[in-house]
Amino acid sequence: MRKIKSVSDLEKWRETILSKQSQDEVIVSVCGGTGCHAYGCKKVRDQFAKEIKKNGTGQKIRLRFTGCRGFCERGPIVTIQPQSIFYQRVQEKDVPFILSETIEKGGIIERLLYEDSTTKQKMASEKDIPFYKDQHRLVFGNNGLIDPEEIEDYVGIGGYQALAKALFKMEPDQIIDEIKASGLRGRGGAGFSTGKKWEECRRAPGDVKYVIVNCDEGDPGAYMDRSLMEGNPHSVLEGMIIGAFAIGANQGFIYVRHEYPLACKNAETAIKQARKAGLLGKNILGSGFDFDVEVAQGGGAFVCGESTALIASIEGRVGEPRSKQIHTVEQGLWGKPTNLNNVETWANVPLIINRGSKWFASIGTEKSKGTKIFSLVGKVKNTGLVEVPMGITLKEIIFDIGGGQQNGKKIKAVQTGGPSGGCIPASLFNLPVDFDSLAQAGSMMGSGGMIVMDEGTCMVDVAKYFVHFLQEESCGKCLPCREGLKRMGEILDSITEGRGNQESLSLLEELAEVVVDTSLCGLGKTAPNPVLSALRYFRSEFEAHIHQKRCPAGVCTPLIQYSISEADCTGCGACAKVCPAKAIEGEKKNIHHILSDLCSKCGSCKDVCKANAVMLQ
Repeated sequence: MRKIKSVSDLEKWRETILSKQSQDEVIVSVCGGTGCHAYGCKKVRDQFAKEIKKNGTGQKIRLRFTGCRGFCERGPIVTIQPQSIFYQRVQEKDVPFILSETIEKGGIIERLLYEDSTTKQKMASEKDIPFYKDQHRLVFGNNGLIDPEEIEDYVGIGGYQALAKALFKMEPDQIIDEIKASGLRGRGGAGFSTGKKWEECRRAPGDVKYVIVNCDEGDPGAYMDRSLMEGNPHSVLEGMIIGAFAIGANQGFIYVRHEYPLACKNAETAIKQARKAGLLGKNILGSGFDFDVEVAQGGGAFVCGESTALIASIEGRVGEPRSKQIHTVEQGLWGKPTNLNNVETWANVPLIINRGSKWFASIGTEKSKGTKIFSLVGKVKNTGLVEVPMGITLKEIIFDIGGGQQNGKKIKAVQTGGPSGGCIPASLFNLPVDFDSLAQAGSMMGSGGMIVMDEGTCMVDVAKYFVHFLQEESCGKCLPCREGLKRMGEILDSITEGRGNQESLSLLEELAEVVVDTSLCGLGKTAPNPVLSALRYFRSEFEAHIHQKRCPAGVCTPLIQYSISEADCTGCGACAKVCPAKAIEGEKKNIHHILSDLCSKCGSCKDVCKANAVMLQ
């Protein structure tokens, strides 16, 4: 790799990369995202390399190990170009057949195709699969086209062209105006205007300024930023360099939690490659602009997703937030003006510079522009990462892309915005997904977590889980968050254990409002959202727990009691065989009974009873 000293050098490098690509070349891409790693994608990749080297196929084959493709539950995913074939759940044993049957003979291996669970139709192309068909993959799409450890792949698809344009064809104020005109809002949760934040940081007095990428992302079930950093780190770097030039910063940090080893590794690799190519460091592309980046690893504290706590962590101090009477754009890292955006926000910047603010602003709604990546998980058929235009409805995401309910249980709610988000009922699924609409419904966009819940989910238990999670992740610096969440957790514990009363609900609501109004940082101010939204839309479930001592979803163990219907029991004995507590008595072909004192309430008996004789009371 030679050092790039000018825009013309960059363009020549890109032309050289493209000239080495043959139109007759077959590209086999193995998804290397974290989800596919769990399914053994590295073994599949290694088997392809071994088979290609050993046998060959008579065709020129390029093997590529890409970032996350989004459809994580279907991993390991293998795609073949130019045929546009999409194979899912590929194993090592499948590799020789793919090479012989598909690449050599041009055939399709039916058993490796995606099959729609409703129509039973098998689909060979990614674009036909419902999960992908309704997405608008602007930021995330390149994950499947490049090897994140190869800077040449990124340059080959037009990478760093936006940087060249920004450095040589635009002034810093023009860049900021373009970002402002695009309507880009921060994708990390608050939804603040990115351009306005950049402008405030540029205008802040001082010669030393910093820019930071927030890749902490501690929300349970959310992994959008992680997958972007793993799969396309150069897009984040490019956006970061452009932002630094506009703001007047010469040093940047990528803050990644240490539980993301692949994201840390790929970010470090991208930085080294960009530095070696002359795209980081002194006199970038001969522009006279100096900028460099380093990775800072966090200890995994959820509160360090908050900007001031994150900054404290980078400085080597305890990750505790501080009052934001003075914003970080004025006094941030080491007391200097600091601009902090999350991974997805930075990755949008090159797109806007390349295609223009009008193009970006044409996507989405009046106040929420562009696309958003969501982590769609929970009780839905198709789970994974989805990128959709702002303004799409919850119903379209959950049913058209997600495939709707699984296991025959009706979907009743979705929680958006992570632990600090709210639970939205199915009756509001026509709600457009944008910053303002979600906030009005008592939830939030957050970083993009989206957890789907069905009739088997207890909303009281959900509220309890998130309160306890946030209580454990609270830094404990301010009393309202430290003590308020602890007391809210105790009240929810008592309700799920059958010890709640009517006063519990009024006290819970009062406490929640106090925590919102008086907490120091965003963690505390939004922590009661799951409780308040659950009380707003699912109050009847709380009341059933309190007045009837019953959990409608059959989740809260102290309120569960199983019995066997004498009219339906066939005496098959299946329930007695699986009962771990030996709590079921009865002779074969005779009616069986559950001994309540011994029953562990595990539900195994209900799962195996073909006669549906086991009842939940």
